[in-house]
Amino acid sequence: MSRLPALNLTIANDLAEIGRIAPVIEDFCAGHGLGEEIAHAINLSLDELLTNTISYGYEDGGPHSIGIVIEVLGDRATVTVRDDAVAFDPTQAGDPDLDLDLDDRPIGGLGIHIVRAMMDEVRYDRVDGHNRLTLTKFTTR
Repeated sequence: MSRLPALNLTIANDLAEIGRIAPVIEDFCAGHGLGEEIAHAINLSLDELLTNTISYGYEDGGPHSIGIVIEVLGDRATVTVRDDAVAFDPTQAGDPDLDLDLDDRPIGGLGIHIVRAMMDEVRYDRVDGHNRLTLTKFTTR
């Protein structure tokens, strides 16, 4: 059972917001007794996902909010990201060909590859016109 309440964050669809949340997540993880590895995995995953959402997900150029909830229950930390960006299921993205030279690789795909490597589970669904991505990191291994 969680010792502290969930962390609820709302950020604007502005790349500058990503750096603002990293220390908050580090403090939250420390407060739950999670190691720096887990805080790093969550921050790196969110950096990749939020950068893509903010950069490519909004066609109108207007202001939008992105919700992030982090909970620690039992042996897992769960991160839920909810946004009203264009529907996109990153779990359907193919794996990048890491054997190709950097100059020969197509752009894209590396971010979700990093997220899959950092997290233990990645789930997506579309609910009421919103993308909802749920990331799980086991806290004991």
